[in-house]
Parts: sequence; structure tokens; C-alpha cells
Amino acid sequence: MLPTTCPSCQSQLKVMALKCETCQTEVTGLYELPVLLRLSEEELRFIIRFVKNSGSLKDMSAELKLSYPTVRNMLNEIIQKIRDYEEK
Repeated sequence: MLPTTCPSCQSQLKVMALKCETCQTEVTGLYELPVLLRLSEEELRFIIRFVKNSGSLKDMSAELKLSYPTVRNMLNEIIQKIRDYEEK
């Protein structure tokens, strides 16, 4: 998985270069990571499950063996985190 935080100080990392393995073209600069890549691995797994369950918290609840309110709170926390990133 792509590292998104600095192992030394925990600050958000930025992308500086991308390279095409086919033609060796390189794109360099200083780019922000997309919002979804700023989420933790656990949060990304939750989002993937959510999409696979067609956005059904009821199905997510059954799959994760957690109560509906717990799953709803998990989603709310991710939503808030995304909002916070977008406001920066």
C-alpha cells in the first residue's frame, strides 16, 4: 500500500513523481494525495465493503457482525474525516 504519512513525524506525505514503466515518461511536481488515499487502511476497507454492499448499512452490519448504530457511527466518522480534509 502507498505510504501516506511520514514515518518520522506523521505529517501528510505528498506525491512528487510518477513514472510510466512502458515509455519511462516521468511527471514531477508536488501533488496532494486524493482524499480517499488520506484515509487509513481500515477506513478504506470499510469504504470498499460499503460500496460492495451497495451502500446498505444493514448488510454491512450483518457482514461485520456489529450493530447498525455502530456501523453508522463508523461511516459518520469517515464522512467527518473527509469533510475535514476538504476544508483544509
